[in-house]
Formats: sequence, structure tokens, C-alpha cells
Amino acid sequence: MRRGQPGRSLGWLRVLIAGLSPAAERAMAAAEEAQEGLCSFVRSLEKRDGTVLRLQQYGSGGVGCVVWDAAIVLAKYLETQHFSGAAAGTHALRQRSVLELGAGTGAVGLMAATLGAHVTVTDLEELQDLLKLNIKMNEHLITGSVQAKVLKWGEEGEDSFPPPDYILMADCIYYEESLEPLLKTLKDLSGPKTCIICCYEQRTMGKNPEIERKYFELLQLDFDLEKIPLEKHDEEYRSEDIHILYIRRKK
Repeated sequence: MRRGQPGRSLGWLRVLIAGLSPAAERAMAAAEEAQEGLCSFVRSLEKRDGTVLRLQQYGSGGVGCVVWDAAIVLAKYLETQHFSGAAAGTHALRQRSVLELGAGTGAVGLMAATLGAHVTVTDLEELQDLLKLNIKMNEHLITGSVQAKVLKWGEEGEDSFPPPDYILMADCIYYEESLEPLLKTLKDLSGPKTCIICCYEQRTMGKNPEIERKYFELLQLDFDLEKIPLEKHDEEYRSEDIHILYIRRKK
């Protein structure tokens, strides 16, 4: 479902149903209750320089409507000296092209844009309003550039995205039916020099272990993997259950 402005009041509709039946009034009450479920809230993420990213979220909806822990871990990892490896005053992402897959709220891509990268955050059509809202809320912090685009994994037309320097993805391993489309997208969009950085939370419930096993089994047919040790994650934003991998096309 495509959302409009979060928190918009439905009170104006009462004028239209004044004097109607009790059934109509009950329908109005149900509509207002549904609207309340979409109430939004903001999550703050402080950067190392003391500035703060503000990330709008929806109170209900699909998995892309909130900031997941893996997105925070990856965003903060991008600030570490281990990743940057650059002299003071510069950053490894400066002037680099970055594509975020399954961006959701755009937390990771926005962090990259504040570090000087030229970023395209991508997700489904229904999340474009949220992405654009978060870009607007944080544009004063951006030192590179950022734009939002629709990208559905596995579909043709992905050649409109030239191979970026980096592809970022946080907690994209959810549904078994999305594994092959995601892998196709990674193969279509990555070039020989593209570094894919994948951050995911390891889950032990239900089918999650099997989905993760299948994903990495398929991924290693075309890509090499390198796990980043926990001690090289951000000192505060890290967890033994959240992993960061570098993924590169096999030569």
C-alpha cells in the first residue's frame, strides 16, 4: 500500500458523514484507528562528529518501515577507521559511487552520503515516500549526494544502474522466495571492482537458518566472501549475532 503523509488527520471526513447512519460512523472510527497505526516516529543516530541522523519510521507496515539493528551496525561501521583507512579529513567513500539495496528507511545510504559518497538508495515503490522524506530531513548533513529510485530485485532494466564502487545491503536475507532475485540483482549490478558489503543478523528461529544457509551456498557460486571480525566493527554498535561480510565477484 502506498502511504501518504504520516499522521494526517481524517477528521475532515466527518463533515462528509454527518447525519449518516451509525454504520457509517463506525466505519469512520475504524478508518481513524487504522490511520493511528501508521503514526510515525523518529530514530536518531549520532555520528562520530557529533551530528545526528534523524530517521523517520512508520509505526506499522512491512519490514522496510523501521530501522533494523543490522542497518545501524553497518552505518556505524562505515565510520570506523578500519573501513575508512584514510588520512584525517578524508574518507574512503568520498566521491565514490554507492548503491544501497533494500534501503527501507535509507539509514545506511544516508550515512554513506554524509561521508562524501554519491549514493542511490533503492527499494520498492511503496517505500519511496519514506526514503525521500528521510533524504529531506538529513540533507543538511550530506557532503556527497543521494537520490532514491525504485528497484525490484530480479527484474530486467537494472542495466540503468552502472556498476558502483560499493553495494550496501543490511538485513536483506529474509524470505526464501527473494533469494534468487537478490542474487540475480547482485550479479547484474556488480562489476569486477565492486565491493558488496552485506550486514545481517543471524536468526535461529523457524526457517531462518535454512534460508541463510541456502543464500550463502548460492552466493558462493559466483562470489568470494570475507567476514569482518567483530573487533573491527564499531566499538559500541556491534553484536555477536550481527555479521558484516565483504563480497566480491570471482575472477
